[in-house]
Amino acid sequence: MANRRRAGRLLVPKEQAPADKALLERDAIEELSHHADPWRVLRILSEFVEGFDALGEVGPAVTVFGSARAKRNDPYYKDGDKLGAALARRGFAVITGGGPGIMEAVNKGCHEAGGLSVGCNIELPSEQSLNKYVDLGVEFRYFFVRKNMFVKYARGFVIFPGGIGTLDELFESLTLAQTGKIEHFPIVLFGTKYWSGLIDWMKKVVLAAGAIAADDLDLLSFTDDPEEAAEMATRPLPVRVEVPREQTGEPKRDV
Repeated sequence: MANRRRAGRLLVPKEQAPADKALLERDAIEELSHHADPWRVLRILSEFVEGFDALGEVGPAVTVFGSARAKRNDPYYKDGDKLGAALARRGFAVITGGGPGIMEAVNKGCHEAGGLSVGCNIELPSEQSLNKYVDLGVEFRYFFVRKNMFVKYARGFVIFPGGIGTLDELFESLTLAQTGKIEHFPIVLFGTKYWSGLIDWMKKVVLAAGAIAADDLDLLSFTDDPEEAAEMATRPLPVRVEVPREQTGEPKRDV
């Protein structure tokens, strides 16, 4: 098994490229044949069906993102454990990427508190296996399918300190909220010191350049307390009736 890795529900040789890479970087043979991509759509479709089937009965849930590199003695790991337990006590499942670090911590806290602990794993060149605290695990080949599941089956996001993958999830969630694709959807940043530099830059540079509106930053909440994070992420947001958006997805500006 050492020379094999999991791809969806299959075990394949490690030297075989991940499906995402094969989709985005076609080799010379595929360039000539032009047959691979149409057939690949069926695999993508099947992955959506599998995800919908597996997660459709999860019930109310909160998706939590954070670094896979956090160690068990990291204060954020301990806070993730507490958050998972706090969400379970409120009757919410947790959904994570199913890997190590913060993901493991949140799954652990929820699992040990009697909640439903969900992991949506992704096929990577170096295998990331599901952590042992996942009660319901789903393996994905394609990042965009996995991201859909994170949003579709959650009532809110909590985002812990993390790297490029976590930043990707943060800005994607902000984009979905800012364009009205997801509404009444709390986005909680955990670790005010960690995120303060990024938010300051967004205010001083991005906002100052007119690239975002001031109220875009109001989509974010901040905390350092696991109980408060659980309360924020599960709190229904007030219903807002907005001016219809232009086709670009941007809010109409007052004239």
